[in-house]
Amino acid sequence: MSGTAGTIGRMTSNWAAFTTAEPDLAKLVEERFGHHVHHVLATLRRDGSPRTSGLEVRFLNGELWLGMMPDSLKARDLMRDPRFAVQANPGDGTSMAGGDVRISGRALLVEDPAAIARYTDRVQVPDPNSFHLFRTELTEVTRTYVEDEKYLVVQVWNPGGPVRTMKRT
Repeated sequence: MSGTAGTIGRMTSNWAAFTTAEPDLAKLVEERFGHHVHHVLATLRRDGSPRTSGLEVRFLNGELWLGMMPDSLKARDLMRDPRFAVQANPGDGTSMAGGDVRISGRALLVEDPAAIARYTDRVQVPDPNSFHLFRTELTEVTRTYVEDEKYLVVQVWNPGGPVRTMKRT
């Protein structure tokens, strides 16, 4: 059984489909990621333990893209097991405007030169011929925030369903 067996049968979606299904939440998530350049990516090491790394993300052409240095450990992790989670940088902790947001899914290595060229036309990379580009398929988008200084609110979206909202005191 492969390391990705847990994702077989699980619905996935690209960023455009999420934006169409839940435009308000998608806008909040993009804004939250837009507050900072660097975010935290979680991947799985060969032994199954988690690895966290810094990363820039891009929302372009209806996709969420992850770009990284060639042969970086995080790139190797994703090429072996595409499951990932990326959390927006929380900043200095004094302002969590938009809440805490996380995106989970599968990251698929892009090898098509035309797709890579479309990306590098919009995003400056040190060497367009020497980086790994991953297109993502989403399995979950989560937003957590505090409402009225009283409730912890968790919103969760999975492909094929509406946003579920839970409040805790």
